[in-house]
Amino acid sequence: MNVASEKKKLVIAIDGPAGAGKSTIASRLANRFGYVNLESGAMYRALGLKAMETGTPLDDGERLRGLAGNSSIDLKPTPKGNRVLLDGRDVSERIRERDVTDAASRVSVHPGVREWMVARQREMGAQGGVVMEGRDIGTVVFPNAEVKIFLDADPSIRATRRVVQHNATDDPEKAKKLVADLQERDRRDSTREVAPLVAAADAVRIDSTRMTIEEVIARAEEIVEEKIAQTLHAK
Repeated sequence: MNVASEKKKLVIAIDGPAGAGKSTIASRLANRFGYVNLESGAMYRALGLKAMETGTPLDDGERLRGLAGNSSIDLKPTPKGNRVLLDGRDVSERIRERDVTDAASRVSVHPGVREWMVARQREMGAQGGVVMEGRDIGTVVFPNAEVKIFLDADPSIRATRRVVQHNATDDPEKAKKLVADLQERDRRDSTREVAPLVAAADAVRIDSTRMTIEEVIARAEEIVEEKIAQTLHAK
């Protein structure tokens, strides 16, 4: 069996709070190892967008679960990242906007919604060869993932990164709102009843507070390569 085929059997789970850099790391790892990048956040964003468009209350878990069950959410890999299709419509750009981000965080707290999402995500990653990032990937979605990484950073650093990401460094009001949104998301993620944000016991922690993005990527690649080597040796 060659290395390429062996690699495709692995599942890489990346968890961590908002602004930690999970999406960037997941994308780079997927490209590096020829894996599919399954964005759990994009899936919640797509459902949040549909809830907004259909007038479904974001605090009504039962109706949101029904909405999810009648939705088609697909991720289509491209060289520049995933295209996100909601009921066959490309919503890749729309779901990155701030109102959808907030809606995604609110719909994600409902047990029924998370149950549906986890089932869908497991189905999409059943064959391995995937990188998935989120907040409960290594603890709930893929508890048996071969590689688990918990990516974190100081809250102030994460807030600064979010402001830069949204081009708000020269817009104090926008920056203030972005920081408040991140703090509220941290609160919801860590206190929700179902699958709160915690590191899996067997996850490798990476604190990116004082690291460049390239240093974080290099460390993450090292972790994956070590696991691939261990798997091959075990064979």
